[in-house]
Amino acid sequence: MSESAARVLIIEDEKEIRRFVRMALQAEGLEVHEAETFNRGLIDSGTRRPDLIVLDLGLPDGDGIDLIRDVRSWSSVPIIVLSARGAESDKILALDTGADDYLVKPFGTGELLARVRALLRRQTKDADNNAVLSFGDVRIDIERRVAERAGAPLHLTPLEYRLLVHLCSHPNRVLTHLQLLKAVWGPSHTTDTPYLRVFMGGLRKKVEADPSQPRHLVTETGIGYRFIP
Repeated sequence: MSESAARVLIIEDEKEIRRFVRMALQAEGLEVHEAETFNRGLIDSGTRRPDLIVLDLGLPDGDGIDLIRDVRSWSSVPIIVLSARGAESDKILALDTGADDYLVKPFGTGELLARVRALLRRQTKDADNNAVLSFGDVRIDIERRVAERAGAPLHLTPLEYRLLVHLCSHPNRVLTHLQLLKAVWGPSHTTDTPYLRVFMGGLRKKVEADPSQPRHLVTETGIGYRFIP
């Protein structure tokens, strides 16, 4: 799948915002489809098989959170939320339910398109089934379960390795504290956010050029972390 051929579905009830987003995406060479209700959006998500969904949470006939939950029961298509709901709790709920990214209205065209490109690149990379993950001077061979930095062995604990691989497997996606704790430590550790911060600090010391100003393992304040290749 190439970005130029990608299909994007906009589910948004506000006509002007829908038009604004459509024009920005079409200027990128993307194929754009629109839905203005929850029900239409759900139908189009299944029939049009988009490569990415841009979703407003406040739809006239349903809550976008429920739409995310429904789509996630049968598809891993990337979902970017555009919403006037700017509270941290709203962002966390959307991301924990299955959204890949979250932008608060009003938002800039440049930031929206950057997020779209990043998620489409991730889709392309996932489709390639690449067994080697790399960023900066770090290389992780998934099949051999070996990590290197600048050609030298990178000594990671089993939990550090699992945390790094999970982050690297979801590039440019915000992963909440809850998602990371469940994926790496298991469902019995979902409240151990301080524990996660300690491990992230140790991991940064091993893979970042400047751990105090990380370029790859970036904090999303109050929400979680984002891996930037």
